[in-house]
Amino acid sequence: MDVLVGKKKAMAYVLAIVTGFNAGENEITIKARGRSISTAVDTAEIVKSRFVPDAKITNIKIGTEQVEQRAVSTIEITMKK
Repeated sequence: MDVLVGKKKAMAYVLAIVTGFNAGENEITIKARGRSISTAVDTAEIVKSRFVPDAKITNIKIGTEQVEQRAVSTIEITMKK
């Protein structure tokens, strides 16, 4: 399951991830670009520390995408339960 982080507050994405884990998902990927990267990192840390203590961050992938002739940073955080 993929969670795409945008302009909402971190708790909206935390709810989506916790719901996914409770529905039986074993692996969830949090994806973000640009200014949303810090929200994605906050979301992963909140899930790990408060809601799903047995969740582990297994992979972090960073990169760059070309959007309208500009370079935009990206991040993918993979969590497993």
